[in-house]
Amino acid sequence: MQEIKEIEQVNFEEKIIKAKELLEKLSNPQITLSDSIQVYKIGVKELEDAQKLLDEAKLIFTTQNKEWSDYFKE
Repeated sequence: MQEIKEIEQVNFEEKIIKAKELLEKLSNPQITLSDSIQVYKIGVKELEDAQKLLDEAKLIFTTQNKEWSDYFKE
């Protein structure tokens, strides 16, 4: 379980870093319109993937928290 969390953590962080790098590329005044559209699409995909990982982590945390809460009520 810890290994999965570490893999997801790395993937989440890598996706955020990649999105930041793409944002820097978009800030370049020399970028062409077609390149900027492609970079934008890739950046949006990276952020969507990162959001999915974050949502999955939240669901896991919420589920485990509820399980522990129910366990201590008994």
